[in-house]
Amino acid sequence: MATEGHPNPLTLDLRAALVIGLAAALTHAACEGIGLSGSSLAYGSLIAVLVVRPDFSRWPTVIYPVLLILVGLCLAIGVSLGLALSNVPQVFVFGLVAALMQLITLLLPSKLRLLSGVVACAGVLPLLGTPSWESWRDELLAIGLGLAIGTLVQIVFTPDQLRKPEAAHESAGATSEAHPAEPALAERLASGLQSPFFWRKLVFASLALAIGEGLGALTPKYLYFGVVLLLNDSIGATLARVRDRMAGVSFGVLMPLLVFNTLGISDISIGLVMAGTTLLVAALNRRNYLRTALISSGVAFVGYGPLVAWYIPNRWIDYLMGCALALLVGLLFFPQSALRRFNQLSAPATGQPVRAQLEALLPAAQEEARWLGLPQPQLPPTA
Repeated sequence: MATEGHPNPLTLDLRAALVIGLAAALTHAACEGIGLSGSSLAYGSLIAVLVVRPDFSRWPTVIYPVLLILVGLCLAIGVSLGLALSNVPQVFVFGLVAALMQLITLLLPSKLRLLSGVVACAGVLPLLGTPSWESWRDELLAIGLGLAIGTLVQIVFTPDQLRKPEAAHESAGATSEAHPAEPALAERLASGLQSPFFWRKLVFASLALAIGEGLGALTPKYLYFGVVLLLNDSIGATLARVRDRMAGVSFGVLMPLLVFNTLGISDISIGLVMAGTTLLVAALNRRNYLRTALISSGVAFVGYGPLVAWYIPNRWIDYLMGCALALLVGLLFFPQSALRRFNQLSAPATGQPVRAQLEALLPAAQEEARWLGLPQPQLPPTA
């Protein structure tokens, strides 16, 4: 039901699907129109749909130039090392780039920490094909087009009820929010390098491709993406990511299977796939899976063309292997239970700092309890 000043949720879902589908189709057409091809087409369309926010809120303006610069730098590292070490086995080059990406994430300030996954993925993308500076230029251009077109389409189709409140919220936030002081770069580096969780992720991200090839995975890159995107400090947080990713991947292959195998790949079919995936996730009330589902739908045309019989089962199997590796690493190397930590802090301790920690731990602790079949932990009542 719509509330005063806000559109009906169903109307908002339909509008979001329209915007996402239109952004994907227009970006694909624009990239083809300037002569781009191959993976550039997919990267552009994928970025266009990911930059759209289904609630029609706006990203901070600074995120656009920072994202382009950061992605360009990480892609350039992958291209440079891929070309310089072209005679070296790929697993070694892949591992070296993966380690460098983890080191770069330590340099990110807290405001940009949400881009850690982007950094981890961008650096290795050139190594999934044949690295070249022409591809680097085309992919960066396509990503820039995707950012611009996705943002512009969202602005055009933002409901009138959400425009003024959004602007007022942004201006109020800019003047009234107090952010804690950002640690100095040297302090962030020292803290990261002293963390066993950082070294755990760096080591296994570097080894993931080799492990995947050793296990006979047809697409061993999914083991790498499993480690860098799913492995978190606590077991509960990793379990939550595994659940969300597997559900999103499953939702994301349904529309490509139906549309691409029926209509082939074109501007219209790509728009239909992305819009259809958005509507499917909304209809099932699983909106928190939308981003993963859109990525899954987008990957279907990155290099595979129309889906073939082996693609879906093998992608699922290899992604499951990546999930299993992330869970195994989390359990065997420096395991940290969010549920145990939550219960320790919930005991007799009181005070605002402890409660803030409890609130941060609660989602991971609840996920861990869900998997273990234990009662759901709850925040203690406030005084």
